[in-house]
Amino acid sequence: MKKLLFFYIVSNACMLCAQEKQTETSKEFQDNINAEYANREESPLTDDDFKTFKSLDFFPINDRFIIEAQFERTPNEKVFKMKTTGTRLPEYVKYGELTFKLEGKKLRLNVYQNIELSRKPGFEDYLFLPFSDLTSGKETYIGGRYIDMRIPKGKNVVIDFNKAYNPYCAYNPKYSCPLIPLENDLDVAIFAGVKKFHD
Repeated sequence: MKKLLFFYIVSNACMLCAQEKQTETSKEFQDNINAEYANREESPLTDDDFKTFKSLDFFPINDRFIIEAQFERTPNEKVFKMKTTGTRLPEYVKYGELTFKLEGKKLRLNVYQNIELSRKPGFEDYLFLPFSDLTSGKETYIGGRYIDMRIPKGKNVVIDFNKAYNPYCAYNPKYSCPLIPLENDLDVAIFAGVKKFHD
């Protein structure tokens, strides 16, 4: 199963993440992303990085960061152009809101749908969950991280932060990646998922 790295909106676009099996475990996620980053045909790593690459650095898998959230659809949202690390301005729409509790705090994240991606076969129900947190710029990539999601079938949805990964631009400056919206900056530390690649 391909987890990441197989869809580009345009050449030099950042990884928008890829199809995910709902049953994939956190450990399977780690194994799959490691295998794909080790594949030169799919990896965003530079030639220099390949000389020493063995594995991405992950936080230990922690069930505390597998969260049940309440999903609220936000209809009638306007399409907007999401800022990126480059000049590219892909069109997104806010699809809904996720609310949950973590570390005793009530938190909210907006989840988005990429307009062009939603027109591709197999991606009609794909959702994009970008976030930053108190580890950003310290243990994790300063620009924040992403999680792949699918449109929920009900009002409850599971967010597995152990599957949080870095955008392509965290590894290679030739890519242009969506910036984390300010409203998705969490006031907690998410010690889960992929850590930063370069110190």
